Amino acid sequence: MLEYRYDTQLLIEGTDLDEDVINDYFTQNFKGDCLLAVGDEELIKIHYHTNEPWKVLEYCSTLGEIYDIVVEDMDRQARGLQG
Repeated sequence: MLEYRYDTQLLIEGTDLDEDVINDYFTQNFKGDCLLAVGDEELIKIHYHTNEPWKVLEYCSTLGEIYDIVVEDMDRQARGLQG
């Protein structure tokens, strides 16, 4: 059984985005692992494993426009139940 079930990926488009601030917010407010928040002031790519992807999406939507959102259930994938 996976500790964190959902592989959450998205892009944030905005202004004055700061990957360090985003990293710190994730670390302090969300339970998960494999955090990747990279980009520049106008575009940040997020990759994160969590059990509460809706919280990630809610936070990221406050930073700018979010798109290319993918939430994959890694537990289902591991059991061969993609679809």
